[in-house]
Amino acid sequence: MYANDGFRELDRRECLIRLATVPVGRIVHTRHALPAVLPVNFGLDGDGAVLLRTSAASELVRAIDGSVVAFEADEVDAGRRSGWSVVVTGSATVVSDPAEHRRLVHDGPRSWAPVPHEVFVRIEPELVTGRELRGPR
Repeated sequence: MYANDGFRELDRRECLIRLATVPVGRIVHTRHALPAVLPVNFGLDGDGAVLLRTSAASELVRAIDGSVVAFEADEVDAGRRSGWSVVVTGSATVVSDPAEHRRLVHDGPRSWAPVPHEVFVRIEPELVTGRELRGPR
């Protein structure tokens, strides 16, 4: 951040607390060698990993499994000209452990759309950054 730019940097703990308050974020990945952004609903695991629940046959799973991705979520109050944004960067992998999959079926995020042959994608929180803008006093 730049001095006096109106933003305050959020530490990792603050970032994860804020992520837990919103249901939708955006996953940023590469598609046909170009940046692609897709809104998704998500959940957080106890270690701060971002969890997605989707179809095993989805194009998203094929595009991100084993890749480094970014995940962004935010909350904005346009009337007060304030808000925050958090970005989690890390490796995305399909959960393959059967016990972990069973746990997530029960405790993981719920998909907003019907999901045949569901899988869970975990984004490891290797880099977590965020910032907050408070409106004019």
